[in-house]
Amino acid sequence: MKLSARNVLAGTVVEISKGAVTSHVRLDVGGTIVTAAITNEAVAELGLTVGSKASAVVKASDVMIGIDD
Repeated sequence: MKLSARNVLAGTVVEISKGAVTSHVRLDVGGTIVTAAITNEAVAELGLTVGSKASAVVKASDVMIGIDD
């Protein structure tokens, strides 16, 4: 897979929670969980199951930093 995006996080699917139209896919990336909301159709087309290797691709024009007071 070749992408222009530079923020590609490889991991393993640890949970898929399907809703009526959208699924929440939880990916373990080196001990950190990243959650993506994608269509149920995309889950099926990608063949995602718990234990699958997958990558989270992050595209954002802005990244914010926050702290707790």
